[in-house]
Amino acid sequence: MEHSKQKQYGSSENKETGHSSVLNGHFDGTVKRPAAGPSLPPAAESGSQRPVMESWREERTRSVEDNEMSLPSLAAAYTTILRGLGEDPQRQGLLKTPWRAATAMQFFTKGYQEKIIADVLNDAIFDEDHDEMVIVKDIDMFSMCEHHLVPIFGRVHIGYLPNKRVLGLSKLARIVEIYSRRLQVQERLTKQIAVAITEALQPTGVGVVIEATHMCMVMRGVQKMNSKTVTSTMLGVFREDPKTRDEFLTLIRS
Repeated sequence: MEHSKQKQYGSSENKETGHSSVLNGHFDGTVKRPAAGPSLPPAAESGSQRPVMESWREERTRSVEDNEMSLPSLAAAYTTILRGLGEDPQRQGLLKTPWRAATAMQFFTKGYQEKIIADVLNDAIFDEDHDEMVIVKDIDMFSMCEHHLVPIFGRVHIGYLPNKRVLGLSKLARIVEIYSRRLQVQERLTKQIAVAITEALQPTGVGVVIEATHMCMVMRGVQKMNSKTVTSTMLGVFREDPKTRDEFLTLIRS
């Protein structure tokens, strides 16, 4: 994913259609809190009928058993790659490389095996009469670019204004881990984290900012060593009230 620095802070909203877009790094659209069912209006990628993102209520998951069954074919695929590169998979240094690479790739994408409800939110939402901003910043993030299968790494900053309910602080980092340990693009990852928190807590507002380095820009392509991509999603009062948004952005920089 070839991005230069994206600057956020500023958005517009299409209130007539309810469609979402990204403007200056912001998720431009509202998240409707469902009464009892599916949530977001689907936004299809160009050339595809598949939604850009999935709610945490509608996750694609893989079981441990699925991973065990697919490991031999995944390792065989890496053997084919080695041969395609002109290497000899039978030489000493590469004998176990296909299996190592296959198990590593399964670890890099282990977020497909975890569910937000069962593995994160279970017994972690608490009734609390607190309505001031909660921020967890500098959460380490590692992901895989779905376009080139190379790493994305950086930091995630999360803030929300509670509405009589709070989430255990470590669970915010767990939400980041589940969504980042998948094949991703940074824009979708930012949105998924914010929407998961919104649907889980129904807070007054949520803000998520991700600063990341993409190895597809560093190791290949334009090879810009110091480039970073910044994306943000602002929902609720974080989008509607400039003072709240500015407070959040100031605190994550302090």
